[in-house]
Amino acid sequence: MTSPKLRLALFGSGRIGQVHARNIADHPDLELVMIADPFIDGARALVAQTAGRAVEDPDEVFADSSLDGVIIASPTPTHVDLMSRAAERKLAVLCEKPIDLDIDTVLECRSRLTEHPVPVMLGFNRRFDPHFASVRSQVAAGGIGALEQLIITSRDPAPAPRDYIAASGGIFRDMTIHDFDMARFFLPNIVEVTAIGTNNFHDDTKALGDYDGAVTTLRSRDGEVVTIINSRHCVFGYDQRLEAFGATGMLTAGNVTPTTVRRFGIDGTEELPAILPFFLERYALAYRAELDAFAHSIRTGDAPSPSFDDGVAALVLANAAEESAKTGKTVSVEI
Repeated sequence: MTSPKLRLALFGSGRIGQVHARNIADHPDLELVMIADPFIDGARALVAQTAGRAVEDPDEVFADSSLDGVIIASPTPTHVDLMSRAAERKLAVLCEKPIDLDIDTVLECRSRLTEHPVPVMLGFNRRFDPHFASVRSQVAAGGIGALEQLIITSRDPAPAPRDYIAASGGIFRDMTIHDFDMARFFLPNIVEVTAIGTNNFHDDTKALGDYDGAVTTLRSRDGEVVTIINSRHCVFGYDQRLEAFGATGMLTAGNVTPTTVRRFGIDGTEELPAILPFFLERYALAYRAELDAFAHSIRTGDAPSPSFDDGVAALVLANAAEESAKTGKTVSVEI
């Protein structure tokens, strides 16, 4: 006998909300019941392309007793309240990063969630990227011996708008936070953070007290080292690479192109098409796999991964990186 579809509501109809809405609507095991956004025109437009009904007030979502879970893709300042209200109503939660920009607010939220235990999953979708996941599974299986060094490269194609940067919490909480979670996917026991922030090309970012590039080094409890390289611009596209170096070998995951066709000619050899332009294209498969994992957690009650605590740990690392970049000192952490 086929189980009924899981009924989900979505908060937020912006760029990432649109990704989730389309993926839910296309998923054979899920039903998109409603999309909530105070900017109701955006919700209405998205509903017209996907499914469900558009609502303006979160109360309408929480009044629906037929829901199984919610996806929170609304602005960061709304996350804690929506997550807490969902847990009180025993709804599973998939929330985009970060949980909040303030660590004390996040820890208070964690305390409240212990009173209403439900599956809470954090939107670190890169764990579900098939290329990165393959490297991680091979490392975990001992495919390159003991892991010694991990290099994560993440460069955006162009800086975000000024208003976005001003509200983002800074490069470490907004951009590098994904890489902090990826580092912990391989090496969860990080104890030291050293970061350098740079201002090389974007005046708006500098004026806002943020960085347009950064290099962060993490050290694990057992001595493994992670290097994270970030930039807010990259002329050749969305640069997303990973290298794991171990005692008996190395694994790499390179940039993804639309095809594997290569051109050979008088003016170049082994020329590939341009890499995928941004996260929507690069991580399309990861977002769908993330949704599968969320549905599985609702069905089975299995603890989701990445978890709320993974979100806490990534924010702790982001805060430490910002402190290190500002002070020039290595910062010790306990996570």
